[in-house]
Amino acid sequence: MTTTISRALDTPTTPDASLRGGRRYGRLWSDVPGSLLFLLPNLPIAIVGSVLAVTILSLGFGLAILGIGIVIGVGGLWVSRAWVHLEIVRLRTTGLRPIRLGAWRSSIEPSTTFGAVLAPLAGPRWWLAALHTVIVNPIICGITWGLTITWTVGAVAGCTAWIWVDLLPAGSSSGLAELLSPALDPADALLADKLTNLGIGLVFLATLPPVLRGMVLLHHAVASAMFGTRPQEELRAALVAEQRARGAAVAAEAGAVRRLERDIHDGPQQRLVRLQMDLAAAERRLDTDPASARTLVGEARAQAAETLDELRALSKGLMPPLLQDRGLVAALEDLAARSAVPTRTELAVIASLQLPRETERGLYFVVAELLTNVSKHAAARVARVEAATTMAPQLGARLILRVVDDGRGGAHVEAGHGLAGLVERAQGLGGGLTIEPTPVWEGAARGSSVSVSIPLG
Repeated sequence: MTTTISRALDTPTTPDASLRGGRRYGRLWSDVPGSLLFLLPNLPIAIVGSVLAVTILSLGFGLAILGIGIVIGVGGLWVSRAWVHLEIVRLRTTGLRPIRLGAWRSSIEPSTTFGAVLAPLAGPRWWLAALHTVIVNPIICGITWGLTITWTVGAVAGCTAWIWVDLLPAGSSSGLAELLSPALDPADALLADKLTNLGIGLVFLATLPPVLRGMVLLHHAVASAMFGTRPQEELRAALVAEQRARGAAVAAEAGAVRRLERDIHDGPQQRLVRLQMDLAAAERRLDTDPASARTLVGEARAQAAETLDELRALSKGLMPPLLQDRGLVAALEDLAARSAVPTRTELAVIASLQLPRETERGLYFVVAELLTNVSKHAAARVARVEAATTMAPQLGARLILRVVDDGRGGAHVEAGHGLAGLVERAQGLGGGLTIEPTPVWEGAARGSSVSVSIPLG
């Protein structure tokens, strides 16, 4: 007996099925206002959209032989797309999962402005939007709107019949109970009619939440099936993004290699040529003019030291030793300390992150070039390098590294210039570059802000 009691006490209790069902039913009631807000205006909105789309598309087809009709037909497709977007936006008021729309791409790649205007004619999703706006949505809205009105009016009228039945003129109508049992006394028939209407109203009221939710789910399912993103589209978009990032990374690296080649040609190579000439001259004068040869050897030693220093500086363009030894935070703080403009850092967030070595290298060079731009062009008194992390619903966790200054402002991307290369480098890291021309700096809008955002994980 004791063992049985102890086992019963040790067995974890689970919520009763009826309790779970009650909570689920309560949540359905909390969804009723949003469902009514979506369902009640459905039919008028669907009728307006259908009439507009049919009118414009019919006019376009009728005038297609004149050429202008084709453009009018495209306008009809745009109207259909607008009504689809309206349906998607209105579905968000119901509390259901937001529908991610697929791409409205065309099966052809337009090469001219006129071709871009006519591109929707070759887009399957555009014609699907026309089908939805002209035929599918009006039919579904007619059914769901009628059921919504029936259930709502039935619930309200039935539950309040005991109030308003007495206000009806005598003999103006026969109650349901009186029709079923004509032999009832008028007073009993009135009472029975009130109770019958109340019972029917309670049934409508009790079933109102699941009925409304079911109709909203029908609209959501149709819109999701016709216009939601499909797995193959997501894979295709991911592949395109990966190819774009890879191309940007290759372009950025190619640019870095070209800059390194140019720097080596303009710097160490010229010094080595002069070093070779000085040593050759010293060799010729070694026997005839030892003092002059000694002077040339000293100059050659100085040239060798300068060349070594310059090569060490250039080698940091490949992988800075501090970055390799102590990590990104120490390397960025060193950059800020060596900057010509006094620069503060707020980089505590990065210390807790495990970033790939190539990502750290890319971020280092982005910040290095941004600080160089601040020193050369911003006429700033102070600058700041700061890091933060964000969590977006669709983008996930991201690291944002921002360089802001209080200078003259006006930073912008121009083809062939520094920021354009940074955009490519940021894309190569799988992220993007954002420029804010006049950020708020210590309470005033001035200077420039450039931030690079990359995904984490």
